[in-house]
Amino acid sequence: MLAMVSRAPKASDLIKPVIRIAGWAALFLTLTLSGWLYRRLPLPAVQRSQAAPLSKTNHPTPKAKRPAAGETAAAYWSDNDSDGIPDGGELRSFQDRESFRRWFTAIAEMQFYRFSESWNPQQRDCAGLVRFAWREALRQHNAMWFRKMGPEYETVASDVSDLQLDQNPLGEKLFRTDFGSFQRVDLAEGKFAEFADARSLKTFNATFISRDRRQAQSGDLIFFYQPQARKLPYHVMLFLGQARTAPNGADDWVVYHTGGSPDENGTVKKVELSVLDGHPDPRWRPIASNRNFLGFYRLKILD
Repeated sequence: MLAMVSRAPKASDLIKPVIRIAGWAALFLTLTLSGWLYRRLPLPAVQRSQAAPLSKTNHPTPKAKRPAAGETAAAYWSDNDSDGIPDGGELRSFQDRESFRRWFTAIAEMQFYRFSESWNPQQRDCAGLVRFAWREALRQHNAMWFRKMGPEYETVASDVSDLQLDQNPLGEKLFRTDFGSFQRVDLAEGKFAEFADARSLKTFNATFISRDRRQAQSGDLIFFYQPQARKLPYHVMLFLGQARTAPNGADDWVVYHTGGSPDENGTVKKVELSVLDGHPDPRWRPIASNRNFLGFYRLKILD
């Protein structure tokens, strides 16, 4: 029987595996280092804009209308005029502003003839008339809406296309209630609400135009301040201009609710400014010499 003789391994046989392992390790380190350096090198401007992720604060809430074509989410939520209302919550086209004015004034005027059942009795006061007409003006005026409002209503304009009640940055909380430019955190901090009294409408949601009625436009608000009414000293009226129903052809009509609160059981009145000029109580005359008359204000969503 032949004896099995084992051959001692050569040095070269031991070195080759080590070399292969070292080579793979070097390749792995090279690739890792290259990726690390690539992530830290500055990208060209175009690549940076494409690669940078949008922050969470740039996304509208699920109920919000999406930004218009060509509009960035940041611009949609910005407040370029620092009026406290997000740019995406304002009416930015002439057609939308005109449509809103027509619906806003027509709905308010209709309350003079018959209260809509959709107007909550607990919201029926001077500011409540403005809130109700404002909110209904932003709805879709379809067959369901007309059935809800009543047979007296008719189409007065096309619907507002860029800011509808169910698709807007603020949802049902249309009214600002605090000072400051708009920040996304305002929504979480309660600086917008479904309710606003006459003072809040004036201070946070409208801009002073003039005490001269010749500067007023349809849909502007008129404010009075009566300090003797300590609880609710502010009162608001809505300027119609040319009313839908005006037998004498006058163009200075206003509509307003006489109650400072729903508890006062007030009613809606429709009258010409020229008639109010001779009001028995001088404090309610919309003339420059009356210190209680604050002037005409335009809604910020229209300004």
